[in-house]
Amino acid sequence: MKRTHYLAAAVLALAVAGGAWLTLGKREAAPAVDYVLLDGSRHNIADLKGKVVLVNFWATSCVTCVKEMPQMVQTYEKYRGRGLDFVAVAMSYDQPEFVQRFAQSRQLPFKVSIDRSGEIAQRFGDVKLTPTTYLLNKRGEVVKRYLGEPDFAALDKLLEELLAEA
Repeated sequence: MKRTHYLAAAVLALAVAGGAWLTLGKREAAPAVDYVLLDGSRHNIADLKGKVVLVNFWATSCVTCVKEMPQMVQTYEKYRGRGLDFVAVAMSYDQPEFVQRFAQSRQLPFKVSIDRSGEIAQRFGDVKLTPTTYLLNKRGEVVKRYLGEPDFAALDKLLEELLAEA
């Protein structure tokens, strides 16, 4: 009887380990969602395939978002010449004039969009908390999701790895 329990436990452990291996080997594709930049131009996340991309959900009323933005700018400036792209998506509840003023006063060098309908946040897993940042590889797959301010040293290391991929 004990032998049967051990055998069942071993089979279950192998099944769980195998399932974990299969799950970890697969990455979720980022949604091919449209976004409109502050200048009115329309784009789609899928158009950024071939680049490593940070998609940062933020709000002008979010203290942590405002705090992390200079480091986000620095990260973008450091890696954009090597293939990093960046889309800062302001949440639907943010006032367009506040977003425009923030982007201009901080001279944000990357793409800035306002998720007016909430569809972008919805399609990215129903983002509610800011800041939330997604890191996409060159194939358009979600590699990592950051809730709150990222550990920028670890982010830099991961960016180095992803940018080095063929």
